[in-house]
Amino acid sequence: MDDAQLHTVWQNRQPYDPVVPLAQPLTALVKRALAKRVRQVGRLAAIWDEVIPDKIAAHTALEGLSRGTLRVLVDSAGHRYQLRALLDGGLFEAIRSRFGGALNSIRLIPGQFESIDLA
Repeated sequence: MDDAQLHTVWQNRQPYDPVVPLAQPLTALVKRALAKRVRQVGRLAAIWDEVIPDKIAAHTALEGLSRGTLRVLVDSAGHRYQLRALLDGGLFEAIRSRFGGALNSIRLIPGQFESIDLA
């Protein structure tokens, strides 16, 4: 046997390492599947902060965008009622026209969330 064949036999007899690093598949997943969604929700968050009054926006959190429906967590029934009245009064159309993407509806979900102050 020559050196190349001996090296191949040696390589084949080495123990197989079943551990696969997750960095490469996760990077591909983030780039392919999540990047577009993150950009869309980020763009919607910027529009949301511009359009929604601060006293109501402080009680909301954008949860996600799926099939043209934006899900928004609202921490109290009173704020949810005020936000629904604003959206029905024309604010939804303002958000939709600024977004430019597929935004069919906004679903207000009662829920609690932690506010993060980035300042």
